Amino acid sequence: MKDIIIKITLAAGLAALLQGCCLFKKYSDNTEVSDNLFEAVTDGPSIGELSWRELFSDTLLCGLIDSALANNTDLKVAELRVREADASLKSARLGYLPTLGISPSFNITPGQYYTAPINAEWGVQGFGSITNRLREAKVLALQATDNEKTVRSRLIAQVAQAYCHLLLLDRQKSIMQTTEKVWGDLLETQKALMENGRAYSTSVNQMKASLLGVQIQLKDLSKNIQEVEGAICLLLGSAPRTIERAGWKDFRLPEKLSTGVPALLLENRPDVKAAGHAVEAAYYVTNQARAAMFPSLNISGMLGWTSQGVALKDPASMIYSAVASLTLPIFAQGRLRANLKVSKYRQEEAARQYTQTILEAGDQVRTALRDCQTARDKDVIYKEQVATLLDAYDATVELMLCGKAMYIEVLTAENALLESQLNEAINLYEGHVGIINLYVALGGGTK
Repeated sequence: MKDIIIKITLAAGLAALLQGCCLFKKYSDNTEVSDNLFEAVTDGPSIGELSWRELFSDTLLCGLIDSALANNTDLKVAELRVREADASLKSARLGYLPTLGISPSFNITPGQYYTAPINAEWGVQGFGSITNRLREAKVLALQATDNEKTVRSRLIAQVAQAYCHLLLLDRQKSIMQTTEKVWGDLLETQKALMENGRAYSTSVNQMKASLLGVQIQLKDLSKNIQEVEGAICLLLGSAPRTIERAGWKDFRLPEKLSTGVPALLLENRPDVKAAGHAVEAAYYVTNQARAAMFPSLNISGMLGWTSQGVALKDPASMIYSAVASLTLPIFAQGRLRANLKVSKYRQEEAARQYTQTILEAGDQVRTALRDCQTARDKDVIYKEQVATLLDAYDATVELMLCGKAMYIEVLTAENALLESQLNEAINLYEGHVGIINLYVALGGGTK
């Protein structure tokens, strides 16, 4: 009977050991990624592999980005979280070591009695718990680093986009100021024609109303410029101030853009890496929940001296003890199985989110590429349209001065030219925003 019990116990222990081997298996990524995330453009190195200093040639913009990287609050918080994760990792690496403590006690009366024991304890809370906890900490440290890179990349993009927005507003303001001057001169001409009986007061009032409308738009543009400058200062972590910037004349779209192959998307984008690390961390959390269902080993010991009027060097005054215990959970009100199920569900959630992150990354690249190409094509058309409308406007003014055209024709030509010039500027701005978005979508801004 005794032999049977021993055999059953050994068999149960061996079965538990074999089942527990899976707890030490490292995570392997089995996610399949489509090769058609976006259409590859391989005319040279991928734009995502460039440093932001290579992408942006404007020295004033580079200075703003430098200031943002040095002072931005969100980036500082992300850097602190990296340090927090590193501290947790260092703590997890010490998980295999025992705990030590000393607890001296003194009792002077009625006799000279005191103890000075040193306590030590070493425990394994579940088969493989420490190993999986350490692996989880390593993955979370990597994830924190990737999150910091994501914040860094997006910060660079935000500063660059806001800077481009300022250039757009400057360009719009310049167009409106030129229009204000031209329309003001035209209004004076129309007044002179009215005084000579060659124009009516209605035409003068109509032109004056149009001029006032331009002046209102100039006020709005000045306000918008101040708002964007304030937003940039928030990104820089500085007090509101005027942002120095280059002129619109240097604002051009590049002729070629290269994305590289879709695989580079996974290699460069920090948010994709962070999503993958989230799946890996969830895997090790699941292993910890599974390990809680296995036996836990705890060893504790104590070594010290006790004295009641004798010297500490007396061997008889030494006290020591050692206790080892093995605990196998049997019934814990269903908490262990529930924790395991919850961990598995969360691991599946993280895996689905990882797949979704990859799909969204591919969609961002496709969208940015489409925006860049569309803006480049429209830029050629807008330039031709502006030149055509400018010739038409000049000709209409000449006809009006000769009495061969009405003021309404001049106003129509003016509005068409103004709208085309503003649309050309907006299209150029959208093209640059598309380039910045493409850069971030391909993992740029992390170097």
